[in-house]
Amino acid sequence: MKKLLSALFLGLILVLAACGGGGDEGANDDNANEQTEEGTNEEGTDEGGGESGEGGDSNVDAEAAEQAYQQNCASCHGGDLGGGMGPSLQQVGSKYSAEDIVGIIKNGKGSMPAQEQVSDEDAQLIAGWLATKK
Repeated sequence: MKKLLSALFLGLILVLAACGGGGDEGANDDNANEQTEEGTNEEGTDEGGGESGEGGDSNVDAEAAEQAYQQNCASCHGGDLGGGMGPSLQQVGSKYSAEDIVGIIKNGKGSMPAQEQVSDEDAQLIAGWLATKK
């Protein structure tokens, strides 16, 4: 009986860990949005030229984007973009533009569900940053 309870408890811990735990995301997203409001306006113009690569680097607040990524995406795609439950994003910019990535974040694709907890501003910030990963 103890083995069964231990196995169930361990399984529950693994499931909760894989889901990222939740709860903190909403509070931290607001802070990230306040810090990057000006950067997201610039990034909105960057989306049209997202394939230029180097031009996108100067307009993306990489620190804020990485923070938003860690809060919203790392539990599935890995803290180093190397993948996990989700695919690697280390070279996602060579396959998708920033606009495409925003669409994937907001609408989902394949087995990835829509990420409704991610604000539009954070989605644009993360997408602009990921689009530079080529």
